[in-house]
Amino acid sequence: MAPVLSFHPDLSEENDTNGHDWSTITGMIDAPSTTLTHLTESGDAFMVDVGPKSETLREATARATIVMQASTAALIQDGGLPKGDVLAVSRIAGLMGAKRTPDLIPLCHPIMITGADVLFEWDLPETTAKDHATGNHTTTARLHIHATVRTVGKTGVEMEALTAATVSALTIYDMCKAVDRGMTIDKVFLLRKSGGRSGTYDASHDLNGEPTRD
Repeated sequence: MAPVLSFHPDLSEENDTNGHDWSTITGMIDAPSTTLTHLTESGDAFMVDVGPKSETLREATARATIVMQASTAALIQDGGLPKGDVLAVSRIAGLMGAKRTPDLIPLCHPIMITGADVLFEWDLPETTAKDHATGNHTTTARLHIHATVRTVGKTGVEMEALTAATVSALTIYDMCKAVDRGMTIDKVFLLRKSGGRSGTYDASHDLNGEPTRD
């Protein structure tokens, strides 16, 4: 059985009853790192103490893409689905998902979100894809979901943005599955983030290339 960690207001090594070097761990929490900051040196999971960090304006945008039949996209745009306004419900679901992220991701901190947006971008190319259920080729459409979350605090909102984009996409699937069970959700990723000592991460300049880090 893994040992239970004892947490103390003073994170010095001499006050740690389990022998973990907290001075090393807390030194990793703000800077970019090649180590897993949610693990102690002995491999135990723990919630990072963000107390020593500075409060700054932090923002993150994540993107998710849901691929569907072109006929499904037309139904969404025309309001022809029995469950109602798909994008309106999906937007609200994404915002709710951002607020509930700590309930879903075990080691996320509860964050006071100061703002959040969920935006949609249609991509309606003239291409066809094979329907694996029928073997036929159908015209497909893509809906890109952009979820942005902002806070002024001691830790970032990347997970809140990723959760918002994912929950928004799942809601679209739920509302449209009666007419298109072959929809796929893919390419869920962090598009950009800013704030904190780790600086800016930006993959938006070229979605097919390498992200930039300032």
